[in-house]
Amino acid sequence: MTEGLLVALGAGIVAAVNPCGFALLPAYLGLFVAGERTGTGPAIFRAVRASAALTLGFVLVFAVFGLVIAPVAAAVQAWLPVFTVVLGLVVAAAGAWVLSGRHLPTFTIGGRGRGESAPITGFWPMAGFGASYAVASLGCTIAPFLAVVVSAFRTGSIANGILLFVAYALAMGLVVTAAAVSIALARTSGIARMRAAGSWLPRAGGALLLLAGLYVSWYGIWELRVLHGGAGADPLVEAGGAVQRWLAEAVAAIGPFGFAALVVVLAVVSVVLVRRRTRVH
Repeated sequence: MTEGLLVALGAGIVAAVNPCGFALLPAYLGLFVAGERTGTGPAIFRAVRASAALTLGFVLVFAVFGLVIAPVAAAVQAWLPVFTVVLGLVVAAAGAWVLSGRHLPTFTIGGRGRGESAPITGFWPMAGFGASYAVASLGCTIAPFLAVVVSAFRTGSIANGILLFVAYALAMGLVVTAAAVSIALARTSGIARMRAAGSWLPRAGGALLLLAGLYVSWYGIWELRVLHGGAGADPLVEAGGAVQRWLAEAVAAIGPFGFAALVVVLAVVSVVLVRRRTRVH
């Protein structure tokens, strides 16, 4: 069981930077670069909440696909590259919108009571982003998920299956949380430089979104060509694959416990910064 747990943790970590959807991770981080400027506390809370929502959306899609859709997976997987192309174009359009100097739309969350709006990194919009991230990633990551997690359920070990599923989700969440909190800390600690940068910092986030979206769409088109037997070597996909492999190796080298320690360190730094700024003001 311990070996299976470690495999589930490793599979969850690598899932965050899988070949099909790894470009969506910088796109996700670009939302924080392009987003509103807030103090340290609110920025970190927003990063943690958005990471939790993204992880929830991601793993729920995998759970539904693994437990319900897997019997007809071959038919469904043929359509996944089409979704990847469309998702990439949507992300690229959002990046172009921000790059042009505009702001991303806000989403009103029902039941907030005072007509307040949540930014695009609000819980439910980010859960939807996580679900989209998962669908784009299914082609590359569903096999390990089925082998590690779903097989435990199908052998009648429901408790083990739940434990492995939680481990998979936790590991994936640790990666995106560490990345998002790091970006949030970098933005708030460099607030003076951000003010000097003016509108260029959000535009940089928009450029990141645009490039990530274009790559994701191109990858989806390449996947369609592969399915129809007409794809050869693609320089852009090969270059992206080299970056993805480097990221995957780096993530695997840090390991789940390394990411857990990193998140703890970031949490301590966050508390120190918040208390220091509270005393100053």
